[in-house]
Amino acid sequence: MVRAADDIGGSGTPPTAAIRRLAGGEGWRVSDIVCHAGPLHRAFEERHDAVSIAVVVAGSFTYRSTHGAVALVPGAVMLGNLGHCFECGHEHEVGDRCIAFHYTAAAFAEIAAATPGVTREDFPRHRLPPMTALAGLVAASAAAAQDGGATVGLAWEELALTAAGRVLGLLADSPRPERRPSARDEKRIAAAVRLIEARYAEPLPLGALAASCGMSRYHFLRLFRQVVGATPHQYLLATRLRQAAIALRTGGGPIAALAFELGFGDLSTFNAAFRRSFAVSPSAYRARSLGRAG
Repeated sequence: MVRAADDIGGSGTPPTAAIRRLAGGEGWRVSDIVCHAGPLHRAFEERHDAVSIAVVVAGSFTYRSTHGAVALVPGAVMLGNLGHCFECGHEHEVGDRCIAFHYTAAAFAEIAAATPGVTREDFPRHRLPPMTALAGLVAASAAAAQDGGATVGLAWEELALTAAGRVLGLLADSPRPERRPSARDEKRIAAAVRLIEARYAEPLPLGALAASCGMSRYHFLRLFRQVVGATPHQYLLATRLRQAAIALRTGGGPIAALAFELGFGDLSTFNAAFRRSFAVSPSAYRARSLGRAG
């Protein structure tokens, strides 16, 4: 796998990689990296310009750093510390594909501070092998790669923060179970839920929701999931779809207009989300609800 400084946290821009930035925000970014290097390409030294977590979704390669050399295969996660040098080689086959998450030192330190049992802000090793504890993260990353990066912005931020927290938790020397949210925490999360219910048609970035509760983004994300049983993005999407179903059952009007009024960026995104939740298209749902054929 080969890297470009602007997109994934490494120095140099080799010609064998196709790099596409998928999303980014305060202190984080995500890129889809498809590498076409093979046994005939020479590996060369690069340097991580950000804290790096790369989920391997296809192909394989060898990763060499100060920790030694390891093979990275689908389902594994490559870990890179800020400022560390490394090499990637493809001695056995051509190509790989990774979804790479990168963080500034400050953003990663914030996540580490909010992760139970974590006492350090760097990686003691440079790989997590395929394991069941990573299956959800790998599946979400692979799905994001397949849909061409069409994932909603809030979901990308949640995925980036969750990836860092999950990796840090697995690397912790003596991870502690999460404590039960306090009454104060539950009250603050309830206020965030009311905010989403009142302003569901707005973008509502994760940072804004966290700030409304006086929390860091990762701490808010973790507590929200504990208290509500869903992430902020999942709850926001469910709220929008619930409001869409109510509107479709009670009146007419163009479905495209309804999609934009509810905060969906385009009609196709709304149609796909509605069909996943209700197993029918919005137009079929309206027809059925209003007692019409079709």
